[in-house]
Amino acid sequence: MMKVVVPAIALLGLACGDALAQGASHGTMMPLAAVPFAPDPDVPCLASAIESGDAIRGPSTWILRAPAGCVVPWHSHTAQEQLFVVSGDVKAEMSGHPPTRFGPGGFAMMGGRMAHQFTCQGTEACVMFIAFDGPYDIKWGK
Repeated sequence: MMKVVVPAIALLGLACGDALAQGASHGTMMPLAAVPFAPDPDVPCLASAIESGDAIRGPSTWILRAPAGCVVPWHSHTAQEQLFVVSGDVKAEMSGHPPTRFGPGGFAMMGGRMAHQFTCQGTEACVMFIAFDGPYDIKWGK
């Protein structure tokens, strides 16, 4: 959760800002097969897309896809982050908490500036939603 393609996503967000704002008032529906995943420049095994919001100016919801074995290393964000596991087996680690393994339906909430990392474990790819309550940024390391 992550610098996750901020340059590409930022441009997409700027180009689609009006469409996203209009979509929010009219609703949005997106089948998983239609999600425009983009590779992450910092975590090569990770792909993401913004589902809603404006990552540069405010809250946003993202969808992430990671193959088994993918590690999103220790990092933090200014905004609070919530993680929802859709498929796969995710190990979440955060400061002050024991490592915890989640399957589909698993949830984690990381407070702003709380260091955390994720690993897609098992044999199948992981799909997760993450939601930020403010503008997206990332600081790598614990």
